[in-house]
Amino acid sequence: MKRRIVAAMLAGVMALGMLAGCGGSGKSDSDGGSSDKKSSDANIAVFYYTYSDTYIASVRTALDAKLDEMGVEYQDYDGNSNQTTQNEQIDTAIQTGATALIVNIVTSGSVDASSQIVEKAEAAGIPVIFFNRAVEDDKTEGDVLGSYDKCAFVGTDAPEAGHMQGEMIGNYVVEHFDEMDLNGDGKISYAMFMGQLGNAEAIYRTQFAVEDADKIITEAGKPALEYFDASNSDKYQVDQDGNWSATAANNYMTTNLSQYNEGSNNMIELVICNNDGMAEGAVSALNDKGYNLGTGKDGKMIPVFGVDATDAAKQLIGDGKMTATVKQDADGMAACIADLAKNAVGGKDLMDGTDSYNISDKVSNKIFIPYQEYSGK
Repeated sequence: MKRRIVAAMLAGVMALGMLAGCGGSGKSDSDGGSSDKKSSDANIAVFYYTYSDTYIASVRTALDAKLDEMGVEYQDYDGNSNQTTQNEQIDTAIQTGATALIVNIVTSGSVDASSQIVEKAEAAGIPVIFFNRAVEDDKTEGDVLGSYDKCAFVGTDAPEAGHMQGEMIGNYVVEHFDEMDLNGDGKISYAMFMGQLGNAEAIYRTQFAVEDADKIITEAGKPALEYFDASNSDKYQVDQDGNWSATAANNYMTTNLSQYNEGSNNMIELVICNNDGMAEGAVSALNDKGYNLGTGKDGKMIPVFGVDATDAAKQLIGDGKMTATVKQDADGMAACIADLAKNAVGGKDLMDGTDSYNISDKVSNKIFIPYQEYSGK
């Protein structure tokens, strides 16, 4: 059970942590009966790039529950999408006795940012477990994770979601081509909402969702997808704040629909989103224009695809307002992180007993949690 930390010597530090954007804390008196280092001696600091990300919020809920089960003291921190803030939070956690770091890095794919965190952990002699957001790019893969023996990563194989989404989209378009072609021009016009520039997951989802879909569509004798705005050479609209937010997608889609609509005979006929938050925003904008109102209701359905399989997205799919998504397993990710945290608490190698997980062929301390298709069927 969680309880407030009341030790007088920590009160001032916690106040500073709150100013830096930290979240709640938890602790249990149980040591789990282990012969290793007592769980109650552990002080795990968990850093999230932002609490506002719906998927990350689900990971946080699941991981908090796992850490509660372990009977360890832990502190959650909200980076609020600011790497400087997160770095300061990590410094504070180390200075106040953190025995392990669990980090959802703000600046995804930045070797500089992740290297600095590893250096801090190594100097303190404590393990660091990165998760969800890439710590390296393809060219530097293994450089950061191989630089410290008490370091590991739990995430996903970034291209996998894009490939899976592309296959779902391609098959759907082939099956529903005529009903999707609202202006009868023999082509399907799509919008793409990208989560964050430079983010590996966003890059691969943006690329392969279209490339793989086009391969299936053209092999079926249909024309490839066509981006709705010919003047946009990027062929995507990005959340400028890097938050993958429903608000960003809603704003873009609302503006798009003011110009690209059935009245103008150039309606957007397919919406592809890098995550379910942005898909929710797109669906909301479509609802406002009388589309995607749900099963059995008047109005046309513009297919909307996302990634994450959040509870909200699954509800939209069940209601017939959204088409499909790719499940990013929040519970599975939290469980894997917790397994590594148990090793850290017990003084074991972080990768001890992880043979059942999908481990990268290239980097021995990098674990991938598989994606799954989700269409509610």
